[in-house]
Amino acid sequence: MSSIVLFGPPGAGKGTQAERIMEATGLPQVSTGDMLRAAVKAGTETGLTAKGYMESGQLVPDGVIIDLIKDRILEPDAKNGVMFDGFPRTIPQAEALAEITPVTHVIAIEVPDERIVERICGRYSCAGCGSVYHDTFNPVNADGCSCGQWEEKRRADDNEETVHSRLGAYHEQTSPLADWYRSKGIFHSVNGDRAIDTITADIFVVLNS
Repeated sequence: MSSIVLFGPPGAGKGTQAERIMEATGLPQVSTGDMLRAAVKAGTETGLTAKGYMESGQLVPDGVIIDLIKDRILEPDAKNGVMFDGFPRTIPQAEALAEITPVTHVIAIEVPDERIVERICGRYSCAGCGSVYHDTFNPVNADGCSCGQWEEKRRADDNEETVHSRLGAYHEQTSPLADWYRSKGIFHSVNGDRAIDTITADIFVVLNS
């Protein structure tokens, strides 16, 4: 069993590439956020512990996250490993993860901050059907969305100040982590400011190396 770690800043296109990796490798995507929500909903012991922290506005401790991952790794679809999305975020988390499952590839999708700001701040969606559009890359037609229920919807946090803050937190967290994985010889950086298919091709060159 071996696992992959995939990370990148918000708006880097990580979700699109994650879907392609899952389809090609059969590895399930593991998001700690999704796991936390599922555990809370299921009312598991770990979920109830996490719920207490979440409801009080505190960060869920690493120990609780690690317990969730240990449980997830034991599920049948994870027998060949998993693809971690957004985890680990710190070196202590990476050290704990190494005790649970071997990680063979760490792939960072890198996109310049100014491009991330452009991507996120220009996006909007149709409130009627959820179709996603962008001011520059994919504007809605003059007649509105094809669903016939066009109503523009933009997220309140898709603004420059918030995006720069999120990017700052991302760089602060992942820079030491990237160096830690680089020292292990398994860190790979992929240029995410190109065509989607080109990025995918580079990722699979890494995975097959």
